[in-house]
Amino acid sequence: MKSFIHQIPKAELHIHIEGSLEPELMLEIAERNGLTLPFPSVEEIRKAYEFTDLQSFLDIYYKGTRILLHEQDFYDMTWAYLEKAHAQNVRHAEIFFDPQSHTGRGVPFETVMTGIHQALLEGERKLNLSSGLILCFLRDLSVEAAMETLQQVLRFRDWIIGVGLDSSEAGHPPDKFARVFDQAREEGFKTVAHAGEEGPPEYIRQALDLLKVSRIDHGVRCMEDPKLVERLAAGRIPLTVCPISNVKLRVFPSLKEHNLKKMLDSGLCVTVNSDDPAYFGGYIEENFMAVQQALNLDQHDLYRLTKNAFLASFLRTDEKQTLVEELNDFMRKQG
Repeated sequence: MKSFIHQIPKAELHIHIEGSLEPELMLEIAERNGLTLPFPSVEEIRKAYEFTDLQSFLDIYYKGTRILLHEQDFYDMTWAYLEKAHAQNVRHAEIFFDPQSHTGRGVPFETVMTGIHQALLEGERKLNLSSGLILCFLRDLSVEAAMETLQQVLRFRDWIIGVGLDSSEAGHPPDKFARVFDQAREEGFKTVAHAGEEGPPEYIRQALDLLKVSRIDHGVRCMEDPKLVERLAAGRIPLTVCPISNVKLRVFPSLKEHNLKKMLDSGLCVTVNSDDPAYFGGYIEENFMAVQQALNLDQHDLYRLTKNAFLASFLRTDEKQTLVEELNDFMRKQG
């Protein structure tokens, strides 16, 4: 099964690029930029990665982003993720980034965009790994700040496939950002939103009805609301689930108690993703391995999860079909 999971072609739809910044690279960039981290070594950084909830993670996460100042920093961080994803047979990745966490520190928007974009171009050329970039608004900041960020991205509209909503969920419902998402759709962007991780099922409804999103990021709490489950299943609305992250942030006590298999068996379009792999200790392959073992998933379950991800992506229909055919070829070879 380990070999099967390693070799099966994958798509990743829920990865925060800043959350892929490994301690080794964090220290290297900090030193290059003449900055001192609150943690003097890789071991001390990893020790700090014990979280009690989403906010305790975000407090550390934003400390890590402070070392990112120059185009090269954003390039190096993105390239490191792409190399890791390629090694785990990720064929397509749709990557979140948080520009407000950088522009708020005085880093120019263009610096962030250019560094990440150049790495994505290299990934396509050198690794045959297609990708898309999704700008996330920080939901604990103001609507005005989000609208200003949206205006900034219009110069780079060809580099962005969509906008999303992330950061601290509790007490920050999606409806706050309805006007921003209306404007984003008018500008031609796809929309997604984090909802139903720490927030209630109602947040998922708001994301669908008011933000008119194409995908729900996380969404695990939908299972508390049978009517919502029916709606999500009937509409084949994708849910980008991040199992290891959910346990690390105490959404579930353990992977054995995760509801991923129940979601899949309820007819939901569930996908497996890594979220912030450097902080939670697992990229996409480790997430697949962990849930396979904890929930006793068989090869058909894993096939459904990977096929869901290809179909849930924002690729063109013909591009999706090519990847699904590659997946089906792989399955045929398994006998």
